[in-house]
Amino acid sequence: MATVTLSESRAVPIPVEEAFDRVLAHPLPSVFRRRRLAIPPIRDVRHQDGEWGSVGQTRTIVLADGGTMRETLTSNDRPHAFGYTISEVRGPMKPLVASADGRWTFEPAGTGTRITWTWVLTPTAAGRVAMPAFGAMWRGYARQALEEVEAILLGD
Repeated sequence: MATVTLSESRAVPIPVEEAFDRVLAHPLPSVFRRRRLAIPPIRDVRHQDGEWGSVGQTRTIVLADGGTMRETLTSNDRPHAFGYTISEVRGPMKPLVASADGRWTFEPAGTGTRITWTWVLTPTAAGRVAMPAFGAMWRGYARQALEEVEAILLGD
């Protein structure tokens, strides 16, 4: 099944190491707190053992629409990038998304850091038809999340 790659970036005036450490450990509901059209905010995170950061850790993401997803941390290359897999999608997104491989990267940009969030999405057969619309919604959702990340990092 073909994948779809979605990506958004934002530069912030924070050192790379600080940006990486704070984004990796930050609670998801405060980063993903806003709806973007059909993509809901994250309401809760369950079944996480300890601080997020060890490869192999898993947790359940609970969306505001009642859907859930299992997240598994697949890589941690501090301070450059961390990756994860989204699986076991339940709820309204299940007909569209089979799984996703996510990656956050942190690169020097001037006196700060360029943060990039990427999803390599495996759509369902039905989801393939909806991918242009879903992709546009996801990019807006990612822009909102990166705005939240910047506000968190800058202490706003």
